[in-house]
Amino acid sequence: MSLLVVGLSHRSAPVGLLERAALTGQVPTRLLHDTAASPAVGEAALLNTCNRIELYADVDKFHAGVAELSLLLAHHSGVDLEELTSHLYVHYEDRAVHHLFSVACGLDSMVVGEGQILGQLRDALARAQEEHTAGRGLNELFQQALRVGKRAHSETGIDKAGQSLVTFGLEQVAVGAGEIAGKRALVVGAGSMSSLAAATLVRAGVADLLIANRTAERAERLAANLGARTVDFGKVRETLADVDLVISCTGAAGVVISAEDVAAAVAVRTAEAPLAFLDLAMPRDVDHAVHGLAGALLVDLESLSQAHAATPGAGDVDAVVGIVADEVDAFGAAQRAARIAPTVVALRQMASEVVLSELGRLNTRLPDLDERTRAEVSQTVKRVVDKLLHAPTVRVKQLAAEPGGAGYADALRELFDLDPAAVQAVSGTPIGAQAKADATLAGGNPR
Repeated sequence: MSLLVVGLSHRSAPVGLLERAALTGQVPTRLLHDTAASPAVGEAALLNTCNRIELYADVDKFHAGVAELSLLLAHHSGVDLEELTSHLYVHYEDRAVHHLFSVACGLDSMVVGEGQILGQLRDALARAQEEHTAGRGLNELFQQALRVGKRAHSETGIDKAGQSLVTFGLEQVAVGAGEIAGKRALVVGAGSMSSLAAATLVRAGVADLLIANRTAERAERLAANLGARTVDFGKVRETLADVDLVISCTGAAGVVISAEDVAAAVAVRTAEAPLAFLDLAMPRDVDHAVHGLAGALLVDLESLSQAHAATPGAGDVDAVVGIVADEVDAFGAAQRAARIAPTVVALRQMASEVVLSELGRLNTRLPDLDERTRAEVSQTVKRVVDKLLHAPTVRVKQLAAEPGGAGYADALRELFDLDPAAVQAVSGTPIGAQAKADATLAGGNPR
């Protein structure tokens, strides 16, 4: 697999551009299908969160893959390609694996060490599986990334701050609007982020919690799980005056709560603390103009990106960086070793066929051999072949696992004159694709 990642995140692009590029509704699914259908792509997966959009693809050519994925991101996001390109990052092969593993561990998150990214990676893999755009390569890669992320959280204190984007956002709200405990809160939306927000509010001790969602059944299900109440989505505007805090994350394409709605609510409130909003949606749910309203406080992804979250100690971060490096090396070695396995199997199959052929000749020339002698001769020949092949095949697997070791597969095929069709039958991979993958692993430049 020749892995390519093309994406943008809070680290490479301003929040305003991320908002304009946000993929909502059925757009992510269409992007996945269009990517997988590209002649340059074999498999595809999409990691689409509130602060990152990343396309992962198995490509046959580096430059063609970058051009195609960039064009697809521009087309489906609606952002001009020239503008988008200046904010895109590209990772290839081992660097792409390193990036994904770092993302899984929370090293690339807005809040370093947050664990919610693991659920988002799991969702990305599930979507690619459901849409049949991920094959064996991306399945193995994402499954390993999830294992690496879990290892980082279990073996280090990377998440000791206990923060997600929700808790970090609520900390910023508390700075400007007072403690969360005892407040009346409204959560708009019932997806994964909204569900996390609602659960976090319950743990924080809110006095009353309301849930509003376009699909009433989802709101009712979430409210029942948390002991909250529901409010009709169409009555969110009227409800604003009756609460102290609103968390919104709907995934809607446009503004859900306007500055006029907030101004009307503030005008009739009697509470001294400002009406607080935590907007975790991308694109934003709450009108940016709320930032300028007296009596209101808006914390959104833009303001969170400018704040400083509590981070784990340098020792924990260093430990996770070490884990990622070790896991990338191990994954690369396993991939390289797996690449030579079909050639080794084909070699052993050829040797077995030679043994059977020679024993057949022996039976023809010495038809009077008794069964005991014939069986002993047969076992002896097989043992000789096994012993002759054992050391070379074990050693070649070890060598192939090292960087630049893919050339040993070519050497085996050449030295033993292996039938290319036999190798293909074992691997299920077209010979041209196998040779191209071997050349890439051997350190060849992508063309």
